[in-house]
Amino acid sequence: MLLWFGMGMAAGAVIGWFFWWTARREVIRLDEQRQMLAQEKLIVFDFVHNMVEAIGEGVTRQELFERVVHAAILSTGGLSACIFERRGKQLRGVAVEGLFPPHRPLPESSQAKVTTRAKFIEQVLKSEVFEVGEGLVGQAAQSGQGILIENALEDPRVIRHEDPALDVRSVIVVPIHFRDRNIGVLAIVNPSDGGAFGETDFSLSESLAEQAGLAIHNLDLMSSQIEKNKLDTDLSLAKEIQSMLLPSRVPKVPNLQLATVYRPAQKVGGDLYDIFSLGEKRVGVAIADVSGKGIPASLIMAICQSNLRHFARNHASPSEVLRMMNAVMVEEMRPDMFITMIFAVIDMEREELVLARGGHELPILVHPDEGNGQVRSELLRSEGMALGMVPGDIFDKALRDCTIPFREGDVLALYTDGVTEAANVDGVEFSNGRLADAVRSLRGCPAEELVEGIMDRVSRFAGSVGQTDDFTVMAIKHL
Repeated sequence: MLLWFGMGMAAGAVIGWFFWWTARREVIRLDEQRQMLAQEKLIVFDFVHNMVEAIGEGVTRQELFERVVHAAILSTGGLSACIFERRGKQLRGVAVEGLFPPHRPLPESSQAKVTTRAKFIEQVLKSEVFEVGEGLVGQAAQSGQGILIENALEDPRVIRHEDPALDVRSVIVVPIHFRDRNIGVLAIVNPSDGGAFGETDFSLSESLAEQAGLAIHNLDLMSSQIEKNKLDTDLSLAKEIQSMLLPSRVPKVPNLQLATVYRPAQKVGGDLYDIFSLGEKRVGVAIADVSGKGIPASLIMAICQSNLRHFARNHASPSEVLRMMNAVMVEEMRPDMFITMIFAVIDMEREELVLARGGHELPILVHPDEGNGQVRSELLRSEGMALGMVPGDIFDKALRDCTIPFREGDVLALYTDGVTEAANVDGVEFSNGRLADAVRSLRGCPAEELVEGIMDRVSRFAGSVGQTDDFTVMAIKHL
């Protein structure tokens, strides 16, 4: 009996020791998991800190990709890694570190053209384009799920290369995304210790990819904001330049009334007008439309106005002024830019106006018909081409002065195409005819009320469509 009792005591001790050892092993396992989790958190924290610093330093998108690849290698102990950026439905290698195996079998012909095998592999990766869904990388991009292959040597999905240095023993492929947007894929191959990637490495890679997606999104957002701020600054500067160009005062000439209204469709418009004195009873008026917007257009406008005033004071003929301007502007302007323009000289002593038209909208003259007392409106037709488009030998031949009587009761209207091409909901344009009718019906009003009345009619005609182009109207009345 004592023997059985002793044996029972021994068995109880063994069982107790066994439960103690099992519990102890579980404690050690949990402690190891906590340590690995703490280490992973520390790695991710350092990674996030480095990404924030990188964005603060103003790195490019490419440089950020390269930092992510480097961090992935340091964190997982991989020998090489690559980021494949998604562009639409395709993927392209954009950042690689180490001897990363290409997605497809290597071409044999071009390897001798580069100095090192690593450089050759990098060139192949960055020139390789494949579809979303193709291969391991394409599958991760398509599904949004990461892939861990511990033993890649036996996995048929892994590409085999003749070069043993490109053998893939173990691989991690994880998508880089921000919310529902897939930015690309991070792939890491072959642990440096010769073993295989495990679940811990996979979890860490997923965390890095998640934080990389956030960092790339923030960089894109910051770049967009910087670009927007730069554009706003450019537009503000262009608007300031433009406001300095427009005349602040209209010269006073006996029996002559001038008024202009200008409404840009955006912050900066492409229209230009000018009114300046050429003597006691002579005044120069101009209206122009510069192709393009922003700083380039405002600078062209500044050059245009400066040349206009200079040449107008040295040449009596408006066509000669435009010829001289074209000779200068054709050298200053980009091939895709041009200026349509009308320049007219009004001589109140002779009661006539002389104008030259450089491809601009036809002026409208409203005047009493001496024969029947009715009021007539007509489009003043004259030849001419836009400035800055063709050299002088072509431009000069097409341009002519047009001399017209300008007497008591006459009204001259100059305008840009934004007025006549303003369309309503049915796509019908305001047109020269409606503009001529408006000038004729408003001719008895002061010049300022006349131009405002025209703008009001254009706005009411367009209705809910609103203004889509710059509006400029100039009215010149012989009182």
